[in-house]
Amino acid sequence: MNASNHGFRMDDSAKQALSKVPEVTLMFWIIKIAATTLGETGGDAVSMSMNLGYLVGTGIFAAIFLVAVAAQIRAKHFHPFLYWTTIIATTTVGTTLADFADRSLGIGYTGGASLLFVLLMASLAIWYKTLGSVSVDSVGSPKSEMFYWVTIMFSQTLGTALGDWTADTAGLGYEGGAIVFGALLLIVVSAYLWTRISHTMLFWAAFILTRPLGAVVGDFLDKPVASGGLALSRYTASAVLLAFIILSIALFRQRPARHKPKPSINEVLLAHG
Repeated sequence: MNASNHGFRMDDSAKQALSKVPEVTLMFWIIKIAATTLGETGGDAVSMSMNLGYLVGTGIFAAIFLVAVAAQIRAKHFHPFLYWTTIIATTTVGTTLADFADRSLGIGYTGGASLLFVLLMASLAIWYKTLGSVSVDSVGSPKSEMFYWVTIMFSQTLGTALGDWTADTAGLGYEGGAIVFGALLLIVVSAYLWTRISHTMLFWAAFILTRPLGAVVGDFLDKPVASGGLALSRYTASAVLLAFIILSIALFRQRPARHKPKPSINEVLLAHG
């Protein structure tokens, strides 16, 4: 039976497939925060600076998002630039969509954040019920990728609404919002390092929280001084952030996460035989 066990391990190891999403490292989070900040400045540049409005801006970025997701799903291997292009597409469409819901539809930041939270929880629940896991390590099929990107899009949109709610409705301003979400991220990191709380749950908590952090930092960069911002050009801020992301991807090699398919019943029996 030792030979069977050994054979199982070899088969199991060989079946480990490289995912098309990156391994979650410190550099992953640095680029993620830069991408979410770019989403805020880039989304505002199109909807506000170009005077296209939130609805048109949402339509433009939604089209880019759909094209990027389709390319990501069709890809056979992990491509860092394609992956982060798709992330940026989710965060820009999240910016304009949240602004459209909050402002154009008149439901306010509180109503928008509540609605988006429900949609995000529903996406995670349906994903879990359908595939049995919402872990990044389980993303290895077109169906799981579709759930992954829909969930990310909802999380990015929710993050925008939360950032606006904290800065405006809660009256904390952009600096106060950045401090709040930065502190919450430190709590998540501490829980990851020193508790046994599910790493999957902590991943999605951190993923959601990095978006409002990017939102308030982006608003701080481009909003007028009278509103508590630095009044930088949205185009300039977006260009600098994009250059930083491109350089980070080029200079720091990112490895794909490993996706381990569930073993068949025969493999499980062999492993415990």
